[in-house]
Amino acid sequence: MGKTPIDKNELFARIPVGKALVTLAVPTVISQLISLIYNMVDAFYIGRTGNSFMMAATTITLPVMLLNISFGNLFGIGGGSHVARLLGAGNTDDARRVSAFSVYGAAATGLLYSVLVGLFLDPLLRFLGASDNTLEYAHSYGMIVVVIGTLPILLQMVLSHLLRNSGYSAQASVGLSGGGILNMILDPIFMFVLLPKGMEVTGAAIATTISNTAGCIYLITAYRKASGTAPLSLSPAEAGSVGKENIKAVFSVGVPSAILTGLFDVANVCANMIAAAHSDLVVAGLGIVMKIERLPNAVNVGICQGMLPIVAFNYSSGDHVRMRAAIRTARKAGLLVSFICIAAFEVFAGPLSRMFLSTTAGDSATALITVAYAAAFLRISCLAAPVQFINYNSSYCMQALGDGKSTMLHAFVRELVFYIPLMFLLDRFFGEPGLAAALPAGETLGALLALFLLRRSIRRRSDPVSG
Repeated sequence: MGKTPIDKNELFARIPVGKALVTLAVPTVISQLISLIYNMVDAFYIGRTGNSFMMAATTITLPVMLLNISFGNLFGIGGGSHVARLLGAGNTDDARRVSAFSVYGAAATGLLYSVLVGLFLDPLLRFLGASDNTLEYAHSYGMIVVVIGTLPILLQMVLSHLLRNSGYSAQASVGLSGGGILNMILDPIFMFVLLPKGMEVTGAAIATTISNTAGCIYLITAYRKASGTAPLSLSPAEAGSVGKENIKAVFSVGVPSAILTGLFDVANVCANMIAAAHSDLVVAGLGIVMKIERLPNAVNVGICQGMLPIVAFNYSSGDHVRMRAAIRTARKAGLLVSFICIAAFEVFAGPLSRMFLSTTAGDSATALITVAYAAAFLRISCLAAPVQFINYNSSYCMQALGDGKSTMLHAFVRELVFYIPLMFLLDRFFGEPGLAAALPAGETLGALLALFLLRRSIRRRSDPVSG
């Protein structure tokens, strides 16, 4: 934390690209994995009950929780990438204003979202597919994690993005990872010791919210300490003097990134509704797969987050050769991870699915059916991993370049033109396997569009040599 800004400039501008990417990406990958693990821990312990309806309930609440990520990206990626570009241009005063604006903007948005969800939670859950079997569990989880817990979740995300894009990747990762480790410890205590049987979902929600709050407090402390040497601020006065041009720059990247996550959320809503039309057990099986397939996503998002400040800095400083090298290096790493995960999921789909739902506790008959759905879905949907990474990589690159229009176009077409229509179409003709197959089909079409848009964006913003 004691490094000076010039050390960070050295990391962004002169250290070999591979080493710089490892330095920035390894902490983000670790934090993503720990975050993934502690989210999986919720599902793992809920699965120990053998209750498929509890698993389905947490799946139904996922879209409501994902909107938190959307708001976090609005101010975290939008503000963080602009801070990195301002650093590349040597404008530290505006960087401080942008960082403060991002923090307070996220806090205000989070509070408003909490109030709105609290007012309309049950009708919202019914719309998302909650049945009489799942509504009580979904209400409990949503009320605690979303209505009460949105503010610390949002601040965690935004503070970590701002720290990472200022060169303090390790501190950002410690905050996220520490909250995750705490959740792993608290989950079984609240679920199986402190609360009575039947309230395991409530226990998981309480443990998650406490852990997120602890991580948020650490990140605020780390952020304040880093502000002594980095262009970061929590000053309301600096937030208020950010200026229209800087706000526009934040939103030009943040809004497409938020829309990208929001559209992914819409896709999850559609998937849940289609699955719920089949049965609660299909919803539960789909929920298990959503947890497992997040492994390559978590690693690849961490790689992209480590790549983003290098690309943004070198774009602004004019070193486009180094910028393109960072893109290529990240792309190779992400594709390698994706293919390894495909091989593992195809071989171990059954055992991995049984990790998340006991077939010997509770109602074994429904649990066995749920696990069978999950294993079948996983073997199909995991084929999306490489093309899904191409979509992430291209989107993060366009955000780093400040190309919000291309990022937004990609997000809209990827979800609304490709994935969601394919979901309904393939489910209609092939049933549940068709629903699973929509992901690799839609992501493949999205990746082809992403590569075209990224190539065009780089050509427009640098020299004719493509990335």
